[in-house]
Amino acid sequence: MFAVIKTGGKQYKVAVDDVLDIEKIELEDGAAVTFDEVLAVGSDAGVTVGAPTVAGATVVAEVVEQTRGPKVISFKKRRRQNSKRKRGHRQLLTTVKVTAINAA
Repeated sequence: MFAVIKTGGKQYKVAVDDVLDIEKIELEDGAAVTFDEVLAVGSDAGVTVGAPTVAGATVVAEVVEQTRGPKVISFKKRRRQNSKRKRGHRQLLTTVKVTAINAA
């Protein structure tokens, strides 16, 4: 069984026991989080696609850790102007493990 969820402006295809990095959620390690925006649910019987979400379907996950993504360098240079700018960014992420998919 799988589900497609939406969180942090992104969509993820998940199954039970999947570990994924999502946008930061303000929860401590070990806490349970429920995703209500389930866009599709698939099983052996077929796929149920919501319009826009599947009514009554939820995905339950457990927070594994709070982490940061890889460093991304933004470098801008204007030639012959003696002008350059270098900035770095590390996105705040939450690692979660999917524990259950509840389809209505």
